[in-house]
Amino acid sequence: MLRSIVLDELQGSADAVELDPEVAATLRDTGLVTVLPAHGGLWTVLPAGTVGAVQVGNLLVEVTPKKKVGLSRLLFLLGYAANPGFRPEDVAGIEDSDLFAALGESLVRQGLRALERGALNGYVHVEDALRTVRGRIRVGDQMTRRPGMLLPLEVAYDDFTVDIPENRILRAAIRLMMQVPRLSHDVRWKLAHLDSKLDGVSELRFGAPLPAWKQSRLNAHYVPALRLAEIILRNMSAEAGLGRYSVASFVVNMATVFEDFLTTALKEALERYPGETVGQYPAFLDEAVPIRRRGDRVRMLVDIVHSIDGIPAMVFDAKYKAASPSGAYPNADHYQMLAYCTALDVQTAWLVYAGPGQARVRRIRNSEVSVVEYPIDLSQSPDDLLARVQKLSMAAFKKWRVSQRNASLSAS
Repeated sequence: MLRSIVLDELQGSADAVELDPEVAATLRDTGLVTVLPAHGGLWTVLPAGTVGAVQVGNLLVEVTPKKKVGLSRLLFLLGYAANPGFRPEDVAGIEDSDLFAALGESLVRQGLRALERGALNGYVHVEDALRTVRGRIRVGDQMTRRPGMLLPLEVAYDDFTVDIPENRILRAAIRLMMQVPRLSHDVRWKLAHLDSKLDGVSELRFGAPLPAWKQSRLNAHYVPALRLAEIILRNMSAEAGLGRYSVASFVVNMATVFEDFLTTALKEALERYPGETVGQYPAFLDEAVPIRRRGDRVRMLVDIVHSIDGIPAMVFDAKYKAASPSGAYPNADHYQMLAYCTALDVQTAWLVYAGPGQARVRRIRNSEVSVVEYPIDLSQSPDDLLARVQKLSMAAFKKWRVSQRNASLSAS
């Protein structure tokens, strides 16, 4: 019988639970939870700063995101951060129940749609050594690798095949999902059926970079399945039958997810304005001193900076954390933004929090710096999330333009 432990990422386990020591060690190794020994041979299970699910044998442990951010929203944030072409409908219909069951059922549904007309074929560039001429002879390689030899020939040609990046990604995700323990018989049978439709597609080595592909008219019906497959391959692992227990895990760091999503969404939103948006912008807090080595300086990496004409104009920092009961945020966040503005000579910094509420401006005393607390409620629909980021980009550009106009008037 499947046991289940469900935790909120901001709250720990209320009661100690009974665990096999090997299960406790396996859970700890996944990084989803912290497992501490308690009295009487019991264990205390606490969130470890990540969300997701781990299944070890017959035990399922889930850590859910704050503020009722369900699975479909989590998958949208992950997908959009990796590729802004990811759309809300790519994860439409995913239920916010058992994470592995939902992922398996969703992959089956999207995979059946993608392969309804059979596996997609395409041209793949191949370089090979053959005993007959095919395509173009690579003269340089022939002379370098086989001097004085007529055969085999180093050739290059385009092969029309089923072994294309789209099918490799889809098959890798299907085979990974098939290793998840305790999926329903129906889902497992359908995954095996999908795998058989991809016969002739080479396997991707676990952990290897995913092959690149581009959306086109020909593969448009594959896109939702591919988006979901990429999320599964980047964030999930499964080991069937290794050791005493089979293990499956899907673990993500929500602070990283939120920062990556905001960086990608802001880059898209700010494209309409002049300048360039960069994530993890390198800067120094202190001035350079000739006798000081570069490594001795106070280095900063700003989450997001939008520069115009090569000069920093807007500063954003993503904060995935909870407010206090009164709705206030940590003072250290504002100290950090003041340091960014001072070092980059920017008048307004945007503290973007993951949560509900209204924007609030704090003017820093004895300075020209303002810090804007700008909440983004992750429980909103994907379209509303992107609209909120659009409003943020408009407000930031408007403030920058006003500051430039005021500076011009002061100078005149």
